[in-house]
Amino acid sequence: MKKIFLLLCIPAFLLAGCTRLEIPNTNPTAGTETTTDDSDDEDDDSGATDTPELTDPGLAWSASSLIILVDQEDYELPTLTNPHQLPITFASSNSAVATITEDGTVTILNAVGTATISAAFAGDDTYAARTVSYALVVTDGADDGAVNTSFASAGSGDDDDISQTTFTRLVTVTYSGSSATVSGYSAVADVMDVAVSGAQVTITYTGTENVAYKLSGTSTNGFFKLYSTKKQALWLSGLSLTNPSGAAIDNQSGKRTFIYVDGTNTLADGSSATYSTSSDEDMKAVLFSEGQLIFSGPASGTNKLTVTANNAQSKSAIASDDYVRMLANATVSVTAGSSAGHGIKANDYVQLSDGTLDITTKAAMKKGITADDYVLVEGGTTTITVSGGVAYDSDDSEYTGSAGIKADNYFGMTGGTVTITNTGAGGKGVRAGNYSYYTTNGSLSDSYISGGNLTIKTSGSESNDVSTKAIKIGFKEGSGRNYVYGGNLVVSGGSIIANTSKSETIETKGKLTITNDSVYAYSTGDDAINSQGEMNISGGYVYGHSTANDAIDTNCDMKISGGYVFAVTTKGSPEVALDANTESGYKLYIFSGATVVAYGGLESGYSASQTVYSMSGTANAWNALYNGSSFIAAFKAPSGASSFAVSAPSLSSGYKGVSVGSSTYCNGVWTTSGISGGTSVSLSSYSGGGNPGGGGHGGGPGGGRGW
Repeated sequence: MKKIFLLLCIPAFLLAGCTRLEIPNTNPTAGTETTTDDSDDEDDDSGATDTPELTDPGLAWSASSLIILVDQEDYELPTLTNPHQLPITFASSNSAVATITEDGTVTILNAVGTATISAAFAGDDTYAARTVSYALVVTDGADDGAVNTSFASAGSGDDDDISQTTFTRLVTVTYSGSSATVSGYSAVADVMDVAVSGAQVTITYTGTENVAYKLSGTSTNGFFKLYSTKKQALWLSGLSLTNPSGAAIDNQSGKRTFIYVDGTNTLADGSSATYSTSSDEDMKAVLFSEGQLIFSGPASGTNKLTVTANNAQSKSAIASDDYVRMLANATVSVTAGSSAGHGIKANDYVQLSDGTLDITTKAAMKKGITADDYVLVEGGTTTITVSGGVAYDSDDSEYTGSAGIKADNYFGMTGGTVTITNTGAGGKGVRAGNYSYYTTNGSLSDSYISGGNLTIKTSGSESNDVSTKAIKIGFKEGSGRNYVYGGNLVVSGGSIIANTSKSETIETKGKLTITNDSVYAYSTGDDAINSQGEMNISGGYVYGHSTANDAIDTNCDMKISGGYVFAVTTKGSPEVALDANTESGYKLYIFSGATVVAYGGLESGYSASQTVYSMSGTANAWNALYNGSSFIAAFKAPSGASSFAVSAPSLSSGYKGVSVGSSTYCNGVWTTSGISGGTSVSLSSYSGGGNPGGGGHGGGPGGGRGW
């Protein structure tokens, strides 16, 4: 048994050689403070004057907590500041751990546990009532955090897979209303400092172990902040955490951070959040990390994280100053409000390998996903809804629109499913390859789609010279005739279904190459498919349909050497279905092996290595091309289209009104199997062409750097 007499002064707080355990509710100035207001708010008809405001008594403990071992001698208790020498009532919440007398003498007993030591002033006519307290923790030194924690595989098998890392320490953080408790670090207190103020938890770790931090419980006025020199796991297990002032999770560690989503979890900031930080720190999002963020979860159960950015400071929902990656078994739902920032922002790249991602952004010029390098989709299911319009970007000194996905370098897709809806003025679905990246790095990587399913719909109007597009790759920079263009797109697999109502649907400022699978583009505002550079189609199924301009258009040569290409324009002269820039010496080439159907004419001066015919068909029905012994392919004509320019290998006749099987391509307009029935139609020489100069009229991919 130890007796310590309380001195009412503030000596230096010494805690040499102590271990640490769970710390209850504290506040930033040391100790926990409670003020009592006994004023009566009811109307007083007696005419009495208002009660004057009472003075703060200035009570404070010198520390918010003390952790000692049983029988430890080298410690000092926190001391009480009582500047006005007010009468104090002392109390201990756990007399089995420690007692305190009327004069403030603390007796620590030989028992493991926690006692809250409090000092209370009842209040008088001058000073307000006040209670302050600190946590006294007595421990036997047992290491309650020495737990080897293994997590379910995230599916990647590389260093980003949480199952590849063994975590030898488990620190548990439990939120409960206005307080939080932390346990599991008593044996490493020399390298792990834990500060708890109410439900605001800050941990600084300089040790060598890999630590898993298990966060659970609920608070509407708390946060978790971490400084660390090692990679770590943040195990979100039934956590609901809101910080009205800024980030709910603020990871200042530059190391790899695994976000393990277990059960239902929510993170949010407040509408009046200021995101105030010290000058040398960033705090860019509700969930922010200086290092990598990798999301995954258990193999079974409902594992969802909902992140909501309510702020008016353009802060994002999720942000990393490194990269962000989605892996298996986690569902992440993100909402960024009308004055907030992006859905997900990464200084390096965003890699969607698996899992489910649902993003909604509402602010002008903000993006669902944005990366300073690339965005790569490998798997999983991603849904992005964007409604923000155009705003002036002071950093780039230009007007900028919103986008579902924006990558400064390139966009890549090898698998998975991505669905983007953008209703904002000047909005894009996918936007990749900008001039700033090009000038800084000297080149742009090609954007590519080799697998997966990409569906985009944009419907906003042009605003401040920023146009709406489903896919825009590359940049056009310059003035007059002195322009620099860059940004190629290669489609070698997967499925693209893109619709735009106000501008081009798919636009590349460099070359467009299609070698396989399916591209469907529909526009009621401009070209359906457009490239500034050369366009090469050697395979796959392609459909371009415009009601306002050329269907498929390039400002260079268009070379179709294979695949199945169906181009439709209902605009009429001078627009054509397939358009190359002939007035600049370029040409449309149809090589042997290609299957081409066009409604609206071909560019004048085209060159064909196989015969181009005219064929009648049935509008709003399936029509087919026949080689004398079998069907080559069938195409579904849109409403109002009943005569076509056609070309295909060994083509001998056409059929109208055919039936097809269940296997169709390109959003249901092409098939090569299950074709039967119909009525044979003869072919005649194609004598059309379209008007000279059509490429120049409809083909100039316009627009400057507007994003």
